Amino acid sequence: MKYNFASYLLFLLAWILLVSSCQNRPKEVLNRKKMEQLLYDVYLAEATMENEYQLFNSPEKKEAYINRLFALHGVTPAEWDSSLSWYSDRIDLYLKMNDSVKARLERARNETDAEITRMASRKKQDPRTLSPSYIPSNYSFTASAAMRGFNFRLRKSDLSERISDNQFSFSYKVIGIPPYFSNRLSSRLTLEYGDTTIHLPQMIAENKTYSVTAMKYLPGDSINEIQGDTLESIYGYLHLQDSLHCNTLIQLYDIRLGSVVGDSARSIETQVEDRVPRETMRLQNDSLMVR
Repeated sequence: MKYNFASYLLFLLAWILLVSSCQNRPKEVLNRKKMEQLLYDVYLAEATMENEYQLFNSPEKKEAYINRLFALHGVTPAEWDSSLSWYSDRIDLYLKMNDSVKARLERARNETDAEITRMASRKKQDPRTLSPSYIPSNYSFTASAAMRGFNFRLRKSDLSERISDNQFSFSYKVIGIPPYFSNRLSSRLTLEYGDTTIHLPQMIAENKTYSVTAMKYLPGDSINEIQGDTLESIYGYLHLQDSLHCNTLIQLYDIRLGSVVGDSARSIETQVEDRVPRETMRLQNDSLMVR
C-alpha cells in the first residue's frame, strides 16, 4: 500500500513538473502537438531533399523548400529555432517527442513499402490482350511507360454490368509525386449521353485520393416534361507527360469505377457549364488516346 502511494506521489510530481514546464513555455515556442507535426514534416522534407538531390543541388533551393514548409504550418524560421532550442533544453520531453515522430515515420514507411511491394508483385499484362473496358486497379509509371498511362472505353452493355446505381464515381489514389512536380499528370472522364457530352478533367499535382462523381441518368426538364438523358458510354484516360522519364516512381492504386467513394467528390449536377450538344462536339477519340 505504501509502495502504491509513493508511486502515486512520484507520478503526481512528474505530472506537475511537466504541466509547469508547459505553462512556462514562451509564447514564441510552439506547443507540443504543433511541434511534433512540424518535426514530422521536417524529417520528411530532409529525406526528400536527400533522395531528390538533383532537384535540391544548392543551399538556396534547400532553404526555399524548408521555408515553404514553415509557411504551410504558419511558422517563421525564428519560431522554429526558438522552439527547437527550448525543447532541446528539456531533453526528456524532446526525446519523447522525437520517439513519437520516428514511430509515425516508421509506420508510414512500412505502409508505403507494403503497398509498392504489393503492386510490384502483380502480374504484368500485355495491354494489347486486354478488353477496351479494362480498368487496372493499380498502375505504375515505369521507365517504359513514363510518357503513357492507360485509357478505357465502356459501352452501354459494359455500363449495365458495372454500374447498378444512378450515381457512381471514378476514383484513384496517388503516391510518389515528388516536390516541385512540373510535369503534366492528368485524368479525364468523358460521359456521352443521348444528346449531351460532359467532360470531367482533373489535374494531379500531389499525393492524395482523387475522385469525381457522375450519374447514369441526367435529370429532365420537369417544366416542359422532357425526360433526361441516359448514359450511353464512358471514355476515360490517365496520362503522364514525362519525356525525360524523371518521375517513374509515381504509382496509382485503388483505381475504381463504381460505388461513390468519399464526400468530397465532384457531382455531375454541378457540371452544367461542361455540357455541350453532341452536334457541336469536335473532339475526336484519336486525340484522347494515350499512345
